[in-house]
Amino acid sequence: MTETIEARCEARGLRMTEQRRVIAQVLEEADDHPNVEELYIRASARDPGMSIATVYRTVKLFEESGILDRLEFGDGRARYEDAERHHHDHLIDMNSGKVIEFVDPEIEALQRKIAKKLGYRLKDHRLELYGVPLKQPRRAKPAG
Repeated sequence: MTETIEARCEARGLRMTEQRRVIAQVLEEADDHPNVEELYIRASARDPGMSIATVYRTVKLFEESGILDRLEFGDGRARYEDAERHHHDHLIDMNSGKVIEFVDPEIEALQRKIAKKLGYRLKDHRLELYGVPLKQPRRAKPAG
């Protein structure tokens, strides 16, 4: 991925208002998988005139244009990431909701092997693992 989200929007002929540019920049800088409310908080910190409705409309437009991927991890909140990020899979911590990105060459090879065995050439896939930590955080012992 060499182009910015903003550049890809312009290349697809999307009209880029100043607020859309702010949202594109916030998405570009995100190292997590923000939902619309989180995007709104970040974007409105840069542009206090930003409305949540503008963020919803812009995210929908970016998704429909193939700029963003919508991710749903079973917590009732759609999250978003750049559609042109390097391929990765997700591990979702079911206790905290934390999303961990990972790439595993063995898993990638196994998925291609399975597709071939079933008579297909793998074009794309999405893998989401859901788990809980093996070790739970220690709790402070009560005083006394």
